[in-house]
Amino acid sequence: MRHLLNTLYVTSPENRLNLDGGNVIVSRNSEVVARIPLHTLESIVCFSYSGATPMLMGACAEAGIDLSFFSPHGSFLARTVGEERGNVLLRMEQYRISDSVEASCTYARNMVLGKVYNARKVIERSRRDHSMRIPIEKAERISGQLLDSLGKIRSCNDLDSLRGIEGESAQRYFDYFDDLLLQQKKEFAFKGRSRRPPMDRINALLSFVYSLLAGDSAAALQSVGLDPYVGFMHRPKPGRRSLALDLMEEFRPVMGDRFALTCVNQKMIQQDHFNIQESGAVFLNDEGRRIVLRAWQEKKQDQIRHPFLNEKVEWGLIPYVQALLLARTIRGDLEAYPPFFWK
Repeated sequence: MRHLLNTLYVTSPENRLNLDGGNVIVSRNSEVVARIPLHTLESIVCFSYSGATPMLMGACAEAGIDLSFFSPHGSFLARTVGEERGNVLLRMEQYRISDSVEASCTYARNMVLGKVYNARKVIERSRRDHSMRIPIEKAERISGQLLDSLGKIRSCNDLDSLRGIEGESAQRYFDYFDDLLLQQKKEFAFKGRSRRPPMDRINALLSFVYSLLAGDSAAALQSVGLDPYVGFMHRPKPGRRSLALDLMEEFRPVMGDRFALTCVNQKMIQQDHFNIQESGAVFLNDEGRRIVLRAWQEKKQDQIRHPFLNEKVEWGLIPYVQALLLARTIRGDLEAYPPFFWK
């Protein structure tokens, strides 16, 4: 089992990363502001254009430490990649599956099944925990619609049809999302998903959290020897981590959405943690990003019983466990990929 070590998040645009002996040096205007032993890190996520020195990039690649670069707004830019891990036969089989629409559908179907199941579970959990604060009839109606979608997904053998069911299910789920916001409803009113760029505060928060989740999923796939850029439901496209987007679908409702809702409902994130541009685009500001990243790192330390392994693991390890199960399925060790069903 992979140990959940620390992730170093660099949020200030003025910060630059260097290597001194076995330590990562964070400096601002030639002044050292932090020194972190490299061996204690699992990954480094940099929301800064100042970047990192080639010496540090090489050390991270050699040590298997994921070093990812994002724009200050959370858009993925690049990541360093060292020597490929895993055997070439695993990736050849992954590419073969991706080239076959029929074979891709068998994997994508289970991933979508996990996503819709978990989305319904989020709604059912709200019915249990907040029955006096949510529209019960609406929750029952949408939960029933998602239950019907689960039956359609199980019998779907066409990739285009599967995408249609997934899109329809996502729309129904997000029709209820505003009712999950129990605090700051005026400041974080949700009227539907908007992205590239997000046009309100809750969408800005969701997009930022999804970027973190995609980065964790890509690192997990890389760690087990799979190519995060060659997907099954998300077809390969230059620069898009398609398999990472596939894998994270299962986690969006329970890791991404519930985390964002917690940030708002517990008032960790408030309206002054966002910047609104002249175009109407909304992004987290520096303070907002720091709060979210701190809470995200804490959330990843919480434990949950994995439904397939029946063992307690940290939330932060869930993408790694699922990536490992996916690799075992592709190798033929498992008959079918077991999606993550939140209990």
